[in-house]
Amino acid sequence: MLSPSDATPAAPAKQPRPSRRLVGLLGPAFVAAVAYVDPGNVAANLTAGAKYGYLLVWVLVVANVMAVLIQYLSAKLGLVTGKSLPELLGERLKRGPRLLYWAQAQLVAIATDLAEVVGGAIALYLLFGVPLLLGGLIVGVVSLGLLMFQARHGQRTFEFVVMGMLLVIALGFLAGLFVSPPDWKAAAGGLVPRFESSETVLLAASMLGATVMPHAIYVHSALARDRHGAPGPMLGRLLKATRVDVVISLIVAGSVNIGMLLLAASALAGVPGTDTIEGAHAAITAALGPAVGVAFGLGLLASGLASTSVGAYAGASIMSGMLRVRLPLIVQRAITLIPALLVIGAGFDPTMSLVLSQVVLSLGIPFALIPLARYTQSRALMGANANKPLLRWAIWISVVLIVALNVALLWLTFAG
Repeated sequence: MLSPSDATPAAPAKQPRPSRRLVGLLGPAFVAAVAYVDPGNVAANLTAGAKYGYLLVWVLVVANVMAVLIQYLSAKLGLVTGKSLPELLGERLKRGPRLLYWAQAQLVAIATDLAEVVGGAIALYLLFGVPLLLGGLIVGVVSLGLLMFQARHGQRTFEFVVMGMLLVIALGFLAGLFVSPPDWKAAAGGLVPRFESSETVLLAASMLGATVMPHAIYVHSALARDRHGAPGPMLGRLLKATRVDVVISLIVAGSVNIGMLLLAASALAGVPGTDTIEGAHAAITAALGPAVGVAFGLGLLASGLASTSVGAYAGASIMSGMLRVRLPLIVQRAITLIPALLVIGAGFDPTMSLVLSQVVLSLGIPFALIPLARYTQSRALMGANANKPLLRWAIWISVVLIVALNVALLWLTFAG
């Protein structure tokens, strides 16, 4: 099976034996769901709540519904075909287009790691006063340790570790809601789709467009395949378990994102400086007390550590599938980590670095989404598990909406 330490999948001597209990089949989607609570999402959700209150709650709900559909299809692709999305692309593209496809996908992995490493470094600075460059290096080393742990102890153990970190993220980011409960009636009013200004349109586009990460699409097919092995007689049960896995994990991730917006709306409304993570942390600490500030910092640290590990896993899957090469784990990790450290060391503004990384991710989304939609509706590839008409309509509507929003986001970002 493919693992982050291998750049070329090798056929295992023995396929993993699926658990007969539903709960034993859960896990891969929780790893992929970490991408939905990364530091980039933290900044966007806090800004939305602080500036516009509960107005954009509906955006996160819509984004989460689309994410459930997309992540399920990615996992289904890996389970039915026994191959990851990058591997299928690598098989179907000629050498020139394949190398270009790998280049943009690897750039996506680097941009992803930039956001995660910067977020983790900011958390270490807020919690312990660690300089950003040293903090970025620490995040990189710890994430490498997590991947080495996965290579030694197996994916199931790695899933438990990431699920534990997801719990820390949830508790850290949502602790403030117990101190400053939101106005639930106003929050319910935020479920009605509407805008107030052109700036809210831009913010909604960034929230919706950046929610579905291309690396999460690439990696989920690999995670599902690596965990459960080649398709077999239990495929139907695995697909059922995967639906449960995706729904539960993204309910958790979506609740964290919505909770951050609600916290900002209730405690940070009208407070200046909340458009940066450092400013939001300072405002939360001032408004809700140092304990909540520490909890927020711990949540941000767990977010950076967990998401950068998953990002590195995605980078390994991309390289193995499209380049068909084997690299040592430490080399693969360095490929995405070094650019992030260079950006931090050059003194670029951390928040601007997060914004630019989201722009790169926006450019990469069509290259992951469109092949996913095409492959999962192909009877030649998926057989009886090809998308049914209703599912085909749903995924293509999601593709058009997400790609259009990302194009709008790029236009508004560069047009000012």
